[in-house]
Amino acid sequence: MRASVAAIAASALLLAGCASEPDPAPTPDATTTPSLSASAEASEFPGPVVPTGEVSVIAEGLDAPWSIVRLAEDVLPGGSTLVSERDTAVVREITAEGEVRAAGTVPGVVPGGEGGLLGLATLRDGDTVWLYAYHTAASDNRIVRMPLQGAAGSLALGAPEPVLTGIPKAGNHNGGRIAFGPDGMLYATAGDAGRSSLAQDSTSLAGKILRMTPEGAEPPDSPYGTVVHSIGHRNPQGITWGDDGTMYASEFGQNTWDELNIIVAGQNYGWPEVEGIANVAGYVNPIQQWSPAEASPSGLTHTRDTLFMAALRGERLWSIVVGPESVDATAHFTGEFGRLRDVTAGPDGTLWAVTNNTDGRGSPRPGDDRLLQIQLQERTPG
Repeated sequence: MRASVAAIAASALLLAGCASEPDPAPTPDATTTPSLSASAEASEFPGPVVPTGEVSVIAEGLDAPWSIVRLAEDVLPGGSTLVSERDTAVVREITAEGEVRAAGTVPGVVPGGEGGLLGLATLRDGDTVWLYAYHTAASDNRIVRMPLQGAAGSLALGAPEPVLTGIPKAGNHNGGRIAFGPDGMLYATAGDAGRSSLAQDSTSLAGKILRMTPEGAEPPDSPYGTVVHSIGHRNPQGITWGDDGTMYASEFGQNTWDELNIIVAGQNYGWPEVEGIANVAGYVNPIQQWSPAEASPSGLTHTRDTLFMAALRGERLWSIVVGPESVDATAHFTGEFGRLRDVTAGPDGTLWAVTNNTDGRGSPRPGDDRLLQIQLQERTPG
């Protein structure tokens, strides 16, 4: 189904205009460098793009992997990639040569259901490279950061320090994706922890997209005076930004519609009052929706003028081109690799995706779970 992007974006901006104008966004310190976005690395290649169908295995034997972070050369040279394992709480280092090793175990992780070690993000601050991790603890979901020690091929985790605590936890709907935005702020997706009413409570951290400084403080231009950035979310698990700074988020629906949203500060995305494109005043429509059988979306990335979304229950990769008036979504590899949890830009204009067949809901295949490299080519118009 195609949705009018112009109408949805205009509606969100109109709603935003009803609030008082926030202070200008703070400028990040020149010494802090988030890991490069997918689009930044592949900007020399034309787009939009689609998979060619050629897929190779970068690594295998991963245990319920959840998040992929490729370390940019200006963050930590050497070409290593970090992958979180949800249930073991281990951060795996995959070297440029394809060796898989344990960089360390994140302390305090209490896995259970959909909870455990979830999203990862990196930040260079002076001489320190921080690894941020979103994880489920004994009483809450929380974000911690640990200094990365050593060089590529022998990375280790230093002692964690808390960034944000008190995000409600449950057996499901824990959210868990984290990423640094183009404004230098840390963003996180928080699920409703199975209590849908919390999504509409702006004083709760559940059912929200959160935005904070690298140390976990509320930004001075926060629409709510807290780390809450937007409300009315059920279980968002993917965030990314277009080249123009537009923020996108993928979100699990309940029984009817999964969503792709354009995120605007201070806006209400409807859950549990509405689901999908409902055209109800006061709530922002998604720009695209799918049935849960087609999607159940998790990781999301933007590269070469194209959004790529990993689908769990849908067992497919979605390529999405957002035009000025409509959204064009195409499915790839349906059923070929099983559940897909995360996706990010790979080297030389490729795409990397991680399968998630060992998480208790999939049917593991030989070598699962695997990190895949997908070749891309320019999308044919029409």
